[in-house]
Amino acid sequence: MASYRRVARFAERALPIAILAVSAVSVPVMILRPEGLGRMRSLEHELDQVNEENAQLSRDVDSLHAEVQGLRDDPKAVEKIARDELGLVRKSEIVFQFGKPK
Repeated sequence: MASYRRVARFAERALPIAILAVSAVSVPVMILRPEGLGRMRSLEHELDQVNEENAQLSRDVDSLHAEVQGLRDDPKAVEKIARDELGLVRKSEIVFQFGKPK
């Protein structure tokens, strides 16, 4: 019985110290290794960049949806694009072309 008590007292004292010693060695090793804290920070930075890019793309998509909706609903918008970007004119219009001034 006395030896059991001795072992129990030793375990009560030594076990917390052993756990503390193991964690004091293993935690810095896990943090400082390549897959540790540095890797986590770089992945968080990359995630922030990807989220920002995703938000920008989402804004671009919303803008394009609004533009498409405008083109479907507004014939004047279609005419403006046909004139400005494609250089089209109506049959009843006369086009004058001037040379560049010298």
